Amino acid sequence: MRDALWEFALNLYALPGVADDCLVLQAQGEDVCLLLCLCWLERRGIARSTLAVEQLRELASPWQNEVITPLRLLRQQWRDAAQRDERLTALRDQLKQLELHAEQTLLQRLQAACETWPAGQPAVWLTALPVLQSATNRPLLQRLQQALQQAKLS
Repeated sequence: MRDALWEFALNLYALPGVADDCLVLQAQGEDVCLLLCLCWLERRGIARSTLAVEQLRELASPWQNEVITPLRLLRQQWRDAAQRDERLTALRDQLKQLELHAEQTLLQRLQAACETWPAGQPAVWLTALPVLQSATNRPLLQRLQQALQQAKLS
């Protein structure tokens, strides 16, 4: 399977401001992998439905909650101690790579679930996330939508 969603996610994440916005949303409890998948669907012009969004959320949530989040929390817990312990720094780096691999795995699963969905009336997928509907996060939504226009589809 070609990792089209993974490649798109890396490209989008590297655009100015996107990584920072994703970290803000992650701190608010949003699943950034799901967010990146919705960006990919929006960029590809896939028609949006409530059922499709729910299907992706149901697929992503267990992996996010049981695999990615625990790895991230452990890595974050080790941040201060790793600054004083060279061996812990090395373990923390390995943990970060494992977390990244877990995110890639989730993106592969999301892609497998939706890559054959047909194009339709282009839709704004990002507003399917309640966190992006708040007035506080409206600037993040606007920046992400602008970045989407620059992101490359492979």
